[in-house]
Amino acid sequence: MKQAAVVSVILAMACLAVAQATQQQTPNKPSQASAPAGSQGSTTTPPAKLPPKAKTQAEYDAYLAAVKNQNDPAAMEKAADDFATKFPDSELRVLLFRLAMHAEQAANNAEKMSDLAQKILRIDPDDPEALIGAAEVIAERTRDTDLDRDQRLAEAQKDSQRALQTIDTDAGIPPGTPQEKVDAYKGFLRSSAYSILGTIAFNQKNYVEAESQFRKSIDAYPAQPDPVVVLRLAIALDNQGKYADALKEANHAVELTQENTQAGTLARRERDRLLQLTGGSPAPAPKPQGAMQNSTPPPSH
Repeated sequence: MKQAAVVSVILAMACLAVAQATQQQTPNKPSQASAPAGSQGSTTTPPAKLPPKAKTQAEYDAYLAAVKNQNDPAAMEKAADDFATKFPDSELRVLLFRLAMHAEQAANNAEKMSDLAQKILRIDPDDPEALIGAAEVIAERTRDTDLDRDQRLAEAQKDSQRALQTIDTDAGIPPGTPQEKVDAYKGFLRSSAYSILGTIAFNQKNYVEAESQFRKSIDAYPAQPDPVVVLRLAIALDNQGKYADALKEANHAVELTQENTQAGTLARRERDRLLQLTGGSPAPAPKPQGAMQNSTPPPSH
């Protein structure tokens, strides 16, 4: 499953913002971040949500103790659950459940990741990371033989589209975050949402739509293209008979994958097939130039 350092950076900055907010407690009062949409005069875009903060020192201390478990998925989830039980109204529950969700994602535990995404969405239905996390698991784990396939894919599509709408307003980026990190973080989230929409279209054999969404995914985060998205784009183009374009993307997927990985093997197989279709011949794979970010292989066509 997809991961990026920018997500960890934003989470770390959110943790720092919690510390600063706790050390500088002021009486609660309405702010732009909590004002309802449309209440800012002629402003048409809702103001961005500020990161959560601790209300008391005890809450903050418990939060810090929970964060220490972030490298152990099971321990992190238990710590987040225990914190939520002790502080059921805390704004910091979302941050802890996000940390637990990313820990499970790193461990490739889709079921746990989905459960944690749902815990976040019960607190904040517009949290873009949770919407993307929930949608990603559905899109990657739904099979053609599932009786509820259409309903599941529709749910993943709805969550992804909603995430695209809330990235600018509900990401909770700490004030003062360098703009390049903000842009990278939002770009990564958009790339993830578009890749999910592309995967859904791909699984529905709507290859024209899949191509469009995969290109949007790559364009949204060009600094670190997901090799699986590139490979799926190649296969979507192949299925449309656009063999020259497909070969270009297949070569890119080969460059981004290691030869001895599942996706790397599929990328080289697709490249060789396209070389034959375009009148070329299979050539030695170029030296890999990046590691896989998503170990899930693309659907075969």
